[in-house]
Amino acid sequence: MSARRSVPTLSADSTSSIPTCKLEGLEKSSLSLSIPSPAHCMRYKYKKYESSTNSYPSTANSSDVLLSQPPPRTGSPPSPPSKNWKQELPFIFITCIAQFLSLSALNQTVSPVMVLAKYFKVEDYGNLSWFSASYSMSVGTFILPAGRLGDMYGHKKVYLIGWLWFAVWSIITGFAYTSNHIMFSTCRALQGIGPALLVPNAVALIGRTLPVGKQRMIGFACFGASGPLGATAGAVFSALLAELAWWPWMFWVLAAVCLIVMGLAYVILPEERREPVRGLINAKLPTFDYWGTITGVSGLVLINTALNQAPLVLWTTAYVSCLLGAGCVLMVVFFFVELHATDDPLIPIRGLGKDTVFALTCIVTGWASHGIWAYYLYLFLEQLRGHSAMLTSAQTSPVAITGVLFAFSTVWLIQRFGVSHVMFIAMTCFMVGALLLATMPIHQSYWLQTFFSILIMPGAMNLSYPAANMLLSSALPKEKQGIAASLVSTMVNYSISCGLGVAGTIDRYVTRAAGKEAGISRPPPLSDDRPELMAIRLIGFRASFWFAVAFSATGMMVASVFIGVTEKRKRALRRGADAA
Repeated sequence: MSARRSVPTLSADSTSSIPTCKLEGLEKSSLSLSIPSPAHCMRYKYKKYESSTNSYPSTANSSDVLLSQPPPRTGSPPSPPSKNWKQELPFIFITCIAQFLSLSALNQTVSPVMVLAKYFKVEDYGNLSWFSASYSMSVGTFILPAGRLGDMYGHKKVYLIGWLWFAVWSIITGFAYTSNHIMFSTCRALQGIGPALLVPNAVALIGRTLPVGKQRMIGFACFGASGPLGATAGAVFSALLAELAWWPWMFWVLAAVCLIVMGLAYVILPEERREPVRGLINAKLPTFDYWGTITGVSGLVLINTALNQAPLVLWTTAYVSCLLGAGCVLMVVFFFVELHATDDPLIPIRGLGKDTVFALTCIVTGWASHGIWAYYLYLFLEQLRGHSAMLTSAQTSPVAITGVLFAFSTVWLIQRFGVSHVMFIAMTCFMVGALLLATMPIHQSYWLQTFFSILIMPGAMNLSYPAANMLLSSALPKEKQGIAASLVSTMVNYSISCGLGVAGTIDRYVTRAAGKEAGISRPPPLSDDRPELMAIRLIGFRASFWFAVAFSATGMMVASVFIGVTEKRKRALRRGADAA
């Protein structure tokens, strides 16, 4: 050994889940000690993360470290090196098709909405909105426990069960032609449980399989891009089958596709390996949060039912207010249970940082605006302009092209500007898209406000959804990827359903007031297409569109605060770095 030795130095071993120090600098010596590190020995660029059984890394700096250096996470060892694209492409396809068919099924009752109204003899917008709202309600509500079930029993297993459920209830929904619109809406609600099982577990599979960084971002971008493609395909094929064949076939064809995809998923998806939580001794497996599930799901269903039933029977009906009150009480109990009465909460509320709260708030306001925009756009084109379902689907098809472009630009935009700026851009697109429809006259060329609104709105959808998924996926450990996916998907689908209910109430009251001024005491049936009634309906539609504008403008304000908080944090980090 040399007589002269360099001074031993301490270095952090970032590959271990337990902080350690190594003695380095001993020349020509194989000595290498790995001992527990004191707190002052660990220096991370942004923040220290403490590990415990029931705590998760704070997402306070998630948007800052999302791309360059992901923070170390307890229980989430680095993903293995990427395999070649020949193996990854089938995996990405089989997971993204969950989002594709989820939105495709949503548009099954949006595109041929007037065909269904005529068949079931529905003469009011209140019952008509339930065709889509019931589906979104189930997707948004049952996603919460679905993510936890995937974390506990395996995402692949729950994913396969989801396809089977989706297929069975699509078949039953098609046979609802023998009954009435209430049975049809009920079947739609049960059909929505299938995508509720599929979407969060598909996102979790992406988060668990693809390594942190650009590859995972591309996976989420593909998942986001499949949304507008699925919505367009669902609208087009549903319109074709409803007008050229028979509307039940759109559900039966979907069932056949679900069974085929289930078989492919069984072959393509790898078997999951149960990895013990590193750094924890005698760690127990997470348990299912029964009380949280019962109170949360029940509360969300009651609130949503009240909001969507109000346009039909008005808020003066006693049971609507009772449903809303009971739902709010159950949600208070749910948050108490999640914070104080369970070891494995359905939602890790204590582990959600400010960035996550800002992002989810933007998702709620933006996607509620989008649900109103989509539903009333189809009504506007089909009822006020008199277009067929096929022509309306053709006119809305540009969302597929621009949606894909926006989805894949998310990766570059987040790398260039960060999550907070991307959310602001998305909220601006939501607002501009709704504003164009709120000021659009009936007799106007499609190539003016309608076309540009359809071009802009996919930017809102496909910037906000992947960005929020990337943020939460990077914030929670690998064994909690189902919960991360559930949160974003719950906010998206539940916001769509609740937004439709509130917009329907506004439409009902505004239309009734305008009708009284014109000497019409009762709401006219949908089949009555007199010109004076079209003018009254336009007033109600515009009120709903303006409500969507207000929702998205609120999202813009939240995103602005998000930007301010992020920039303030970055300045503080720079000052700390300069001082060091």
